Amino acid sequence: MSYETLLFQPEGPVALVRLNRPERYNALNDVMGRELLDVAVEISHNPAYRVMVLTGMGKAFCSGGDIKSFVEQGDQISRHVERMVVDLHAYISKIIRMAKPVIAAVNGPAAGAGFSLAMACDLVLASSESVFTMAYTGIGASPDGSSTFTIPRLVGLRRALELALTNRVLSPPEALDWGLINRVIPAVHFEADVLAFARILAEGPTVAYGHVKSLMYHSLNEHLESQMELEARAITNAARTKDFREGTKAFVEKRKAEFKGV
Repeated sequence: MSYETLLFQPEGPVALVRLNRPERYNALNDVMGRELLDVAVEISHNPAYRVMVLTGMGKAFCSGGDIKSFVEQGDQISRHVERMVVDLHAYISKIIRMAKPVIAAVNGPAAGAGFSLAMACDLVLASSESVFTMAYTGIGASPDGSSTFTIPRLVGLRRALELALTNRVLSPPEALDWGLINRVIPAVHFEADVLAFARILAEGPTVAYGHVKSLMYHSLNEHLESQMELEARAITNAARTKDFREGTKAFVEKRKAEFKGV
C-alpha cells in the first residue's frame, strides 16, 4: 500500500505505520487524516495483522496540525479544518473500536493533534527524546482528536485543564508519572524495543484483546451491573474461540499457549 503522508511497513503480524512528513515534523494535514482512516480500515479487516504501531519519521512523532496550511486557506480555513477533523475523528473511532491493540510509539515531540493521536492509542511507549504538550490554545484553538475525552480520564480534570490552558510541556518521566504513557524507552534502541513489545502482543489471543478493549472503554460510562453483564457476554463469546480452548489446554499441560487470533 502506498500513501502520500504515511509509510505502511508490515513487520509480520505487526502493522507499522509511520507518519511521513518529516520536513514538517509530521504535521497533520487533510491528506494525512484521510490516509490514517484508510490504513486503519485496512489493518482492522486484514487478519494477517494482529497489532498496529503508530510512530513518526524523523525527529518528531507529530507536531500537531499543519499551521502553514491553515494560513494558506484564508477565508476557507473553517471548512478546511472541519474536513480534516472529520477524518481524524473517524480514524480515532476506528482504532479505539478495533479489536487489535494499537500502540503509539512516540519517537519525539507530540504536540497538539500529535498529543491527541498518541492518547487515543491503547498503549503509549515513549522515547527518552519525546515531549508532550497540548499546544492548541497557543494558536487560539480548542483541542480535538478526542483529547478532551481521553486526557481527563487519564490524569483527572484539574491536570487536564492545566495542560490545555497553559500548554505545559511534559518530559517523558513526567508523562509517565501522570499516567499518560506506559513506559519510557532509551532513544538509542527505541524502535527495536517497540517492535519486540509489539511482537509479544501479536502472539496473544486477538479476540480476547478485542473484548478487553471494548470492556475497558465501555466501563467509563456503565453502571456496575450493566458492566458485569457486558463482561458475562464477552467471556462467554471468548469461550467459543479456538484460542480459549488452546489457552486452557496449554495451562493444564503446563506449556506456552500458541494463539492464532481466532
